[in-house]
Amino acid sequence: MKIETRQIRPAAIRRVLVTKLRHHGDVLLVTPVLRSLKRQLPWAEIDALVYDETRAMLADNPHLAQLHTIKKTRAAGGSRAKLRHEIGLFRTLRARDYDLVLHLTEHNRGATLVRLLGPRWSVSLDGPWNRWFKRSFTHLYQPLWLNQRHIVEQNLDALRALGLYPSEEDKQLELVPGTAAEEATLAALHAAGIEPGGYILVHPGSRWAYKVWPAERVAALIGRLLDAGHKVVLTGAPDEAERAMAAAILALLGPRAAQVHDRVGQLGLRELAAYIGQARLMVGVDSVPMHMAAALGTPVVALFGPSNLNEWGRGGCRGASSRPT
Repeated sequence: MKIETRQIRPAAIRRVLVTKLRHHGDVLLVTPVLRSLKRQLPWAEIDALVYDETRAMLADNPHLAQLHTIKKTRAAGGSRAKLRHEIGLFRTLRARDYDLVLHLTEHNRGATLVRLLGPRWSVSLDGPWNRWFKRSFTHLYQPLWLNQRHIVEQNLDALRALGLYPSEEDKQLELVPGTAAEEATLAALHAAGIEPGGYILVHPGSRWAYKVWPAERVAALIGRLLDAGHKVVLTGAPDEAERAMAAAILALLGPRAAQVHDRVGQLGLRELAAYIGQARLMVGVDSVPMHMAAALGTPVVALFGPSNLNEWGRGGCRGASSRPT
C-alpha cells in the first residue's frame, strides 16, 4: 500500500473508526479526537473500538454513533469464545464500511484490522515499526518522541496528518457518568450527610505502584483537611493493593477515620466519575481519575513522581495544579 502525503477529501467520508487499545486514561485522552472529528465532519458517523474493560470512558459520548469493544481472553471465556467474539466483531465492523480508520495504538492488531477492513484512508503512528505495519496505512504521522507535548496534542496529530486541524475548543476532555451513576451517587452522599459540591475527594492509588504517594503522607493530608472542617470522600479501585493502602490510611487516622466517607473498592468507573463530578476538589496522583476530573471540570491537585508531567499532566487537565513529588 502506497503511503500518501496529500490531504483526504472530507466530503467523501461517511463513516470513521477510531481505535485505542490501551488503558482507561489513554482511552479518555482520545475524546478530543472524537470531538474534533465531529466538528469538522458533522455529516459523518464516528465509531470507536476499545477494550471492553475501558468502555466506560466513552460510554454515552455525544460524538459517537457506535462503540465497539474487544474482550480479552479471560473476559471472553477462553480462547475459543474469544475467537468467536472477534469473528463476530470483525463482521460488525466490516458491515460498517468505513472510509477512514484512525489507529492510535502502536501495535500490529490495528494494521491487520485496516488490511481486513480496507478503508479508503487510514492513519497511524510512524516510528521504528516493521515495513508491513507502515505499508498498512495510507498516512503516517511522526510521534515526535521526547517532544514534551501533551498526549492530547500527540493524538490530535493523527488529524493534522490528514489535513484536519483541531481548534482549541476541541482539546477539552469529555466524560459522561450517566444518569444511573449520578442518581446513585447523590443518594449515597445524602445518606452520608454530605452535600454535592461540599467535599474533597481523595484518590491516592494507581495501578502503577511507582506513582503512589506514601500512606503516611496521604493520612496526614486527610487529617489536615478534616481539621480545617472539610468533608472527605476516599476512593480507590477494588484490588488488593488499593484496599490495603486505604486500610493503612484509615488506621493512621485513628478515631478521625470515622469522619471519612470510605468508598474504596465500592464504585464502578461511572460511579467514580459521578463522585468526582460532584466534588469541590479532587486530590490524586498521575492516574485515570486525574484525567476524569479534567473531563468533568472538577479542580484537581495531581501529585507527580517519575512520570512525565508535560505529557500527562497540566496540558490535559485545565484548571489543575500539578506538582512533582
